[in-house]
Amino acid sequence: MSLFEVTGLKKVYASKFSTIKVEALKEITFSVEAGEFVAIMGESGSGKTTLLNILALLDRPTEGKILLNDVDLGTIKENEMARFRRDNLGYIFQDYNLIDNLTVKDNVLLPLVLKEESVKSMEEKLEPVLEKLNIEKLKNKYPYEISGGEGQRCAVARALITNPKIIFADEPTGALDSRSADRLLEQ
Repeated sequence: MSLFEVTGLKKVYASKFSTIKVEALKEITFSVEAGEFVAIMGESGSGKTTLLNILALLDRPTEGKILLNDVDLGTIKENEMARFRRDNLGYIFQDYNLIDNLTVKDNVLLPLVLKEESVKSMEEKLEPVLEKLNIEKLKNKYPYEISGGEGQRCAVARALITNPKIIFADEPTGALDSRSADRLLEQ
């Protein structure tokens, strides 16, 4: 049984000011097994980020079905999506999306704070994730005080700390040197 199953996914963008329609995704079908690593490749403008955003419930498809552990993601109501994403999905944004006035520690802990986990539970989860990504010495720094690669690893730590069922990453190694990228992909 697949962890993640996508069938007949389609996305069409239309403007209310024009009759032109742009088909960004056309009949995408695939499945992902638990523990499998999948890369989406294609030229610029081919729909890679659109696909990631739909899979991570940041956008809705025009047609098609997405199942995560046999849960039809199309049935999740708008007011439940944020909670579902927080509890089940990890997302590593291409531009990190760190909050400038939060420390690295607070940026990484943010999903657990939103889950209302206890301080003790958060602290127990924090150190191992920071150590895995070699950023434990940065935890009291702010995003503007760290390098791009360190910011990328902070964003990865934030995605990993909730132990999600699946992680989506939009160019997760773009700001990393080859050794750091290799270590990240081993996580």
